[in-house]
Amino acid sequence: MTITAAYQGIEGAHSDVALASHLGAMGVDHVRTGLGTFRQVATAVIAGRADVGLLPVDNAIAGTVRDGYDLLAQFDLVPICEIEWRMDHRLLAVPGAELSGVREVFAHPLALAECGRFLGTLAGARVIPSVDTGVAARDVAAWGDPARAAIAPPEAAAIYGLVELARNVADHPENYTRFVLFRSPESRPEVQALGGRLPPARRKTSLLFATRHEQGALARCLGSLAEAGINLAKLESRPKLGKAWEYLFYVDIEGDVTEPRIGAALGKLREQTTSLHVIGSYDVGAASLPAGGGEPRCALPPVAAGASEPPALPSSAKNWPKAARTARPGGTRIPIGSVLVGGEDFIVIAGPCSVESREQMMATARRVVAGGAHLLRGGAFKPRTSPYAFQGLGWEGVALLAEAGRAAGVPVVSEVMSPEQVERMAREVDFLQIGARNMQNFDLLKAVGRTDRPVMLKRGLSASLDELLAAAEYVLAEGNPHVALCERGIRTFETATRNTLDLSAVPVLRERTHLPVIVDPSHGVGVRRWIRPLCRAAKAVGAHAIMIEVHPNPPEAKSDAEQALTFDDFEAIMDDLSKIP
Repeated sequence: MTITAAYQGIEGAHSDVALASHLGAMGVDHVRTGLGTFRQVATAVIAGRADVGLLPVDNAIAGTVRDGYDLLAQFDLVPICEIEWRMDHRLLAVPGAELSGVREVFAHPLALAECGRFLGTLAGARVIPSVDTGVAARDVAAWGDPARAAIAPPEAAAIYGLVELARNVADHPENYTRFVLFRSPESRPEVQALGGRLPPARRKTSLLFATRHEQGALARCLGSLAEAGINLAKLESRPKLGKAWEYLFYVDIEGDVTEPRIGAALGKLREQTTSLHVIGSYDVGAASLPAGGGEPRCALPPVAAGASEPPALPSSAKNWPKAARTARPGGTRIPIGSVLVGGEDFIVIAGPCSVESREQMMATARRVVAGGAHLLRGGAFKPRTSPYAFQGLGWEGVALLAEAGRAAGVPVVSEVMSPEQVERMAREVDFLQIGARNMQNFDLLKAVGRTDRPVMLKRGLSASLDELLAAAEYVLAEGNPHVALCERGIRTFETATRNTLDLSAVPVLRERTHLPVIVDPSHGVGVRRWIRPLCRAAKAVGAHAIMIEVHPNPPEAKSDAEQALTFDDFEAIMDDLSKIP
C-alpha cells in the first residue's frame, strides 16, 4: 500500500523531514505532498486528495500552535498518532557566506520565535518571515546572496546546496515540536490501521472546552478529571472569540476515550462546560492499537443501552455520502469570523436585499448589529427575473458591504454568481452565498468548494431535499467542509405568498445531514407582516440560523421592497427570538 501524506511547506521543511522519518520508521510506502497552509493540509485530507496529513500542535518554546488544534476540531479529523520531533534549527547560507556578513534571516514565524536569542546576537540583521523553513532555504539558495540566510533543518542544506553558518540556534537545545498525524473519518481501512506500528503502548486524548467566567468554573472541570484519576498532559487557555468572559481551554489527557473511567469523566465534564469538543484519542510515540484494528476514537462514549438509535438514512444517501449525518454524527460547526454557525447559539443574519449606497449600508449595519445580528448580508450582484430590474452595484457593492461589516465588527454575507467571481469575492466576503437559481450550477459549486470560505447553499425554487443535498456534495467533494443549507421557500400552486416556506425541511435535514440549516423567511413569503411569526417558527422547529432582509426605508428599496423589514420590525423579531429557548 502506498499512501499520500500532506504537510505544510516544501521539501526540506521540518514538517517534511519529520513526516518522512516517521512514515519510514513505520515501514509505510508513501508519497509526500507539500501545501501552502495548515488549512490546505486539512482540506486535502477531507477531500480525499491525501490519505493522511500532518499538523503541528505544540512547541516547547513557542507554545501551543492553536491553528493545529482548531483545524482538527473544526474539520472533525481523526488523530492517528503524535510525533514528537526535535527541531534541529541551523543557520544556512550560500557557500562563501560568513556569519558576520548576514543582514537578512528568513524562516517560518514559529522557527523565528524559537530562535529569538540567537537572532538578537546578529547585529543589524533583519528577521523576515517565510512560508516555511524549506521555502526559506530554497529562496536563499536561489538568490545567491551571501548576506541572506535561512533557519532550516540540516536536510535542507543538502537539498538546496547550502552551508551551515551556525548550529543549535534555538533558544534551548532541547526544542521539540509536537505534530499530530491524522486522517479523514471516511478514510479507507488500510489508512485507519496505520496506528500501532511503533511502541510504546500509550494513548492520549485531546479536548477543547469552554467555561463561563465565574468562580470555580475551571476547578470544577478539572475536579471531574482528577476524581477519575486522569492525568493532564496539557492545559492552556485563550478568550473564546465572540463570547465575552468565556474562555476556551486546550487540554490533553492521558488515556483513551473508550476507557470507561474516561468516558464517564467526559460525560460529567460536558455538564460543567458551555461547550466540549473531543478532538480524538491517538497513539503517543505511535503506540499500538487494541485488538480489532484502527477504528475512529474521536467520538464521545456510545449511546447508552436503551437509548433510541438514529433513524436510517434513505437509499438516496448514496448520492451524498459526505453530506450524510453518518459522515459526521456530531454535526458540523462553521466558524465565520467570531461567529459559529451550527453551534449552540441561534444566529441571525440581517441586512438589505441589495447594497444601494454607503449611507444605506452603514445605517443598516449599525442598527442590526446593535439589535443583536451576528452577520451582515447584502447583495452586490442581483439575479433578477426581469432584465430591467436593479441588478446591483457589482464590485462597488462588494466593497461597500465589506466596509460596513468592518465598521460594525461583524462578518458579511453576499451572493457569488459565477466561477469567475469566486476568487475575488472570497477576498472580501466572509460567507459566500449560492442563490436558489444557481443551486445546480455545478461549475460554480466546484469553484466555491475549492476556496477556504464557508458556503451558504440555498434550496432551488423547485428542488427536492435530495437534490439540495446532492448539490452540497459537490462543494464537500472539492474539499470545503463548511457548507450550510438554506431553506428559502419553494414554488407550489399556492399564490398567496411569494413562495411556500417549507419549515418541515428543517427537521428532515437535521436528521439526514450534519450540515447546519438556515431559514430565509423573507423570501419564503415575500410579505413584510408575515415574516415575524415565521422567524419564531424557524427557531422553534430547530433551525440553526435565520437570514432576513432589513432596510432603512423599505418603500424606497431598489429590490424586494415588499419583504424588507424596518428597523422597528427587526428589533421586535429579536425580542421574540430571545424568549424562545
